[in-house]
Amino acid sequence: MQTAPTAFADRFWTAPGPGALQLHARDYPAASGPARAPVICLHGLTRNARDFEVLAPHIAAQGRRVLAVDVRGRGRSAWDPEPARYVPPTYAADVLALMDALAISRAVFVGTSMGGLITMVLGAFRPSAVAGVVLNDIGPEIAPEGLARILSYTGHGSPVETWADAAAYARRVNEIAFPAYGAADWDAFARRLFTEKAGRPVLDYDPDIARAMVPPPPPPREPPPPPPDLWPLFKGLAAHPLLVVRGATSDILSPDTLNRMREAAPGMAVAEVAGVGHAPMLDEPEALTAIDDLLERAP
Repeated sequence: MQTAPTAFADRFWTAPGPGALQLHARDYPAASGPARAPVICLHGLTRNARDFEVLAPHIAAQGRRVLAVDVRGRGRSAWDPEPARYVPPTYAADVLALMDALAISRAVFVGTSMGGLITMVLGAFRPSAVAGVVLNDIGPEIAPEGLARILSYTGHGSPVETWADAAAYARRVNEIAFPAYGAADWDAFARRLFTEKAGRPVLDYDPDIARAMVPPPPPPREPPPPPPDLWPLFKGLAAHPLLVVRGATSDILSPDTLNRMREAAPGMAVAEVAGVGHAPMLDEPEALTAIDDLLERAP
């Protein structure tokens, strides 16, 4: 895992709707050059803006402003007192409010896992806001075994006392996706997952984010409702420069779903990161090269 600290400004804005939560994003200024659409990076379920601390400066150095968002309930964004609002439509409305606050009419979106789902919803809400898309290890169908694995630990982190404990937790939960990581990698990973409060590391998200992911049980003798059909939302992104990055051993984005995505979006580029599961950190050479190529094609 690479680390590349660089200067950024903290941006805060107010979420629309009930509660008026204060939300946060890191704002990386673009290097000099012709004006191009900015990039908005959206993280996965239990993550935060720090996941993009390598990718964001890499893109900014090429002349695009980058906003790495802390989705509500994560990082420096406020926690929502109503957990039912921890869903992609709410998150998408939050991102559109950020764009409005900063007078950004369109952007290239980089969405990891849940961030990719947010991008699909956002594209349906406001198609004109999308200038290009990177979907990181996510598609319109989610493999149930991977989802079950993620739900098994989301909101259930055991208390830790030291950063060594935090690194051990990060390894225990994520080693299946990053089998080649060493001690320094897991320490860096822990510092993305955790923040320090009262002298000890704590997971940097609201544990209640898991509650919205578990649907209520169906009435007796009725089957559970089918999952929402995201294929129309995915197909709506195909009009833009589109890249899918997949971890070669992913348990979230299956090879079958990826093949059907290729059929639905023939112009879609694909990059596979060897030896990595769900989800690539986007600091891998294969991912960076593919993202650079996508940004060359985007406005």
